[in-house]
Amino acid sequence: MTATATVMCTAAMATPPSQFYHYTDTKPFNWNPTALHPHRHHLLSRFPNHRVSVDEIRSPAKRRRRRGHGVVARAAGSERRLMDERVRRVVQVGLWVMEGVYVFWLFFLPFAPGDPVWAISSETISSLLGLSLNFFFILPAANSGTTVGFHVMEAPVLHPMSEGLFNFVIAWTLMFAPVLYTDWRRDRYTGSLDVLWGFQMFLTNTFLIPYMAIRLNEADPENSYSKPSKLGSMMINGAAVVGLTGGAVSILSILWAIYGRGDGDFGSVSERWEFLISYLGSERLAYAFIWDIVLYAVFQPWLIIDNLQNVRRSRVGIVKYLGFVPVLGLVAYLLCLDKEDEQ
Repeated sequence: MTATATVMCTAAMATPPSQFYHYTDTKPFNWNPTALHPHRHHLLSRFPNHRVSVDEIRSPAKRRRRRGHGVVARAAGSERRLMDERVRRVVQVGLWVMEGVYVFWLFFLPFAPGDPVWAISSETISSLLGLSLNFFFILPAANSGTTVGFHVMEAPVLHPMSEGLFNFVIAWTLMFAPVLYTDWRRDRYTGSLDVLWGFQMFLTNTFLIPYMAIRLNEADPENSYSKPSKLGSMMINGAAVVGLTGGAVSILSILWAIYGRGDGDFGSVSERWEFLISYLGSERLAYAFIWDIVLYAVFQPWLIIDNLQNVRRSRVGIVKYLGFVPVLGLVAYLLCLDKEDEQ
């Protein structure tokens, strides 16, 4: 090989690939574009991580189209945010309207089944006290000689269908406590979550509906997250216990409604079903429980889906799908809660 040929080969090997692609415009231009177009080096400073082609560097029309796409994307994003804001306001207004309907229809107006609060009968009060005494079936179990077998006081004897319905709703209400204390929007509610949940245990959706509306408020940058109260910390740390307790009482409530007090004169399963239909159509408390079950079935997946970041990563998928199953979704959320992040 001659000396001239050796020099030519060495020069060719040292030449950057961009020099060969300068005229074809078909290869990636990612070597040193400023060597070809030093007057357009500002494009590289604007797009330092972008693999720019020669054709794109040369063509002002392509740059204008790229800028146009960016403007369209920003406009679409603004439109989506505006739409989300409108939906948020509509939902929030709908929740406040629902609260008004719930309170006036179930407490004050005489059109729903049973007596309104201003005309409540002594029989209804006696039934409500008896159901409260049989909370979670503790007193009936204590009175039973086959289980605990001690008599602090005598358990009121009520129809097992009414006892089962009452305890089912209360058990479901109990499981909402850790969800409220771990809700990422809880800072929108500036009141005490302890008080809110305490009243929810007695008046259910009378207080949960307003919370669902308030949590849709815009975040206050000056209102930072505060540490959970003692009750909140206890509910978060004991979330699994709360979930198992609530789930177990819910199942027991269904079984009790069907088979409970078998030694009493409460009839067969079909007769108990007939009593339940009659009970729902004649007692305001039972009628209100149907409203609570429907609203809980809506609020449960809403809160769970909004707070999936609180669930252990390996369990997010199953909690997401079970969240739509009444009661079971809350049990899954509480069992899979990542308590370390919440603390």
